Amino acid sequence: MEKFQIFIQLTRLNKPIGILLLFWPCVWGLTLGYYFNSEATLYLKHIVLFFLGSVLMRSAGCIFNDIVDRDFDKKVERTRKRPIAAGKISVLESFIYIILICLVAFFILLQFNLLTIVFGISSMLLAFAYPFMKRITYWPQLFLGLTFNWGIIMGWSSLTNNISIEPIILYLSAIFWTLGYDTIYGLQDIDDDEIIGVKSTSIKFKNNIKVFVGTCYSLCVFLILTMFVMMNINKYLLILMIPFIAMFIYQIKIFKVSNSESSLLAFKNNNLTGLLIFIFIFSFNIL
Repeated sequence: MEKFQIFIQLTRLNKPIGILLLFWPCVWGLTLGYYFNSEATLYLKHIVLFFLGSVLMRSAGCIFNDIVDRDFDKKVERTRKRPIAAGKISVLESFIYIILICLVAFFILLQFNLLTIVFGISSMLLAFAYPFMKRITYWPQLFLGLTFNWGIIMGWSSLTNNISIEPIILYLSAIFWTLGYDTIYGLQDIDDDEIIGVKSTSIKFKNNIKVFVGTCYSLCVFLILTMFVMMNINKYLLILMIPFIAMFIYQIKIFKVSNSESSLLAFKNNNLTGLLIFIFIFSFNIL
């Protein structure tokens, strides 16, 4: 039972927000692809496969991140009790978990077409390079955006077996979404991070943080709107952009640099934001 609890803590399965933030872009890409390839059975099957893949890859990513950051985690109040940092599990055991999880994820990846398999394998480079970015650049959140939203490209290709400008624009918009919400998330550790030398956009833009996050979210909305216009979708569906734009405004309003609880609340709000963007894209298939 104790090992099971350690595994849950290690993979953050008790904190599913990360799974959902990885899953929503996959569904966006799938739903965009469904607009061009209306195979309902395949679409629903792929939603299940991408959800399972999101659970597995987020779990593997958390373990690898904790291995790489174990010395940093010991010095940060919020993370010092993580299993590896606290000495509850060895690095070797943690690597074994990563290998097993990635093997299962690879089996799921093999259910897709060759192009999607290639995209999936290439995403591993992004996923396992990310933890090192905070050591060399103030823009690790940008690299996370590149990594976390790759599912848009994979979701699209799994239904269309090609690549096109529409998913690329959606991918770019999602990168700015992640850049915004992860900057908010990083505010929780800003004091500790500055002391130990960890870099982030939260630190880089701390004096104008709301302007920076607002700019990121504005660019996200602008790129989604650009994709919408390019696709010649029914203009009356634009009204469905209002809910997720309102969520962005709400987040900017409530988070405060000096209040970690407000930052966490604003960050978690992005699960609902991801759902609302999904509803907007799904509406393309209705009217």
